[in-house]
Amino acid sequence: MTEATASLRAEVLGGFRRRRIFALSVPALLALYMAYVFVAFDVAGLAERARLDNARILISDFWSYKTHVSRDNRSGAVVVAIEGEAKGTYAPGSEPEWVRIAGDAATVDLGEGHVVVMDAAGLRFEVPGYGLIEARREGGGITLNLPSAEVPAWISASDTRVNITTEAGRASLTRNRAEVFRYQAGWELFFFSLDSPFHGRSLGELAALAVTGERIDPARANIAYMVSEFWTNRMWRHGDVVWAIFETMLMGFLGTMGAAIIALPLGFLAAANMNPVGPLRFALRRVFDFVRGVDGLIWTIILSRAFGPGPMTGAFAILITDAGSFGKTFSEALENLDEKQVEGVRSTGANTLLRARFGVIPQVTPVLLSQVLYYLESNTRSATVIGAIVGGGIGLLLTQAITTQKDWEEVAYYIILIVLMVMVMDTISGWLRRRLIRGG
Repeated sequence: MTEATASLRAEVLGGFRRRRIFALSVPALLALYMAYVFVAFDVAGLAERARLDNARILISDFWSYKTHVSRDNRSGAVVVAIEGEAKGTYAPGSEPEWVRIAGDAATVDLGEGHVVVMDAAGLRFEVPGYGLIEARREGGGITLNLPSAEVPAWISASDTRVNITTEAGRASLTRNRAEVFRYQAGWELFFFSLDSPFHGRSLGELAALAVTGERIDPARANIAYMVSEFWTNRMWRHGDVVWAIFETMLMGFLGTMGAAIIALPLGFLAAANMNPVGPLRFALRRVFDFVRGVDGLIWTIILSRAFGPGPMTGAFAILITDAGSFGKTFSEALENLDEKQVEGVRSTGANTLLRARFGVIPQVTPVLLSQVLYYLESNTRSATVIGAIVGGGIGLLLTQAITTQKDWEEVAYYIILIVLMVMVMDTISGWLRRRLIRGG
């Protein structure tokens, strides 16, 4: 083996070794980084702190509602209300059949043998398979009597409060109040509230009223009355929700289109083949980097402090962020266009504006429209979060429902509407893309 061959062989083997070391070092570094993340973010502790029981309650609240049966221990008054709201309170004598009120005492049948009695003495809860639980108000506190010596995990007790949670429902007792919660599937009062003349009627009865039934309100047809009752439902506020969806879509549309209008001329000034002034191009590109480098949520907070809350503030935040992104994208698209087409237009004696109109715009239009339509779809979704900050759109209603920590069925309703809104915007965006870009 000659010296040159040996040298070449050593060089090739060295290259293989370096590649092998590199191939092994990258996974090793990733594994080391993941181990660091596991420790730094206390993943093991997070798993220990997880409350799966709370998660189950939260998920069940998405597709169910609860009726509160409350007894004021000071006055003896018993109130039955859906979700505990005044807007969902049953009138005296119209309570559900599973609630029996006799004087200042109430008996609540939660089903499957679970029966709760609330009276002046306190609360008694019959749990099948366990026995009778008695919680009584004595002196300044609460005394708990159980069938077993140990307190089960599903009972939380202190000197001032007792909480009992079963699969059939929950009950609680304090010095001033006794309360029972019964969970039922569905979104109660979604169509008509308790004070509506259409509440409690079957689908067949509603159809008959809408078509042939005698008018409930002489001033309008029953179908119009039904639509009005649904639209002004005080529990679900469908009219407000639809307007909030419109505000969210308007925020995304105004912000995206305003950014595109501003970024188009700036993109020409920032493109090297359109603007020979280097310092101006450099300054514009740094401006683009700055406005798109600051997250849209930060712009939202800044603008809300400057201009106050409202949908237009959210639209301005989207406009500022996207103006930087569009300016960079548009300028790069202009720099990558085919100069032959521009030269062809120039050969006809066209001036600068005509060269831009017939030689440049037709080439970059598909890229520009594609980017604008994509951002329009994305910003519609982002406007939900921005609306939660500036106090507009469906994001505000979603935040309010989450803040109450009890209206989780409304949270599910808003989330479904947001997903549908994004799907609609995606469909419209795809249709426009096909019509305007591909011509089909």
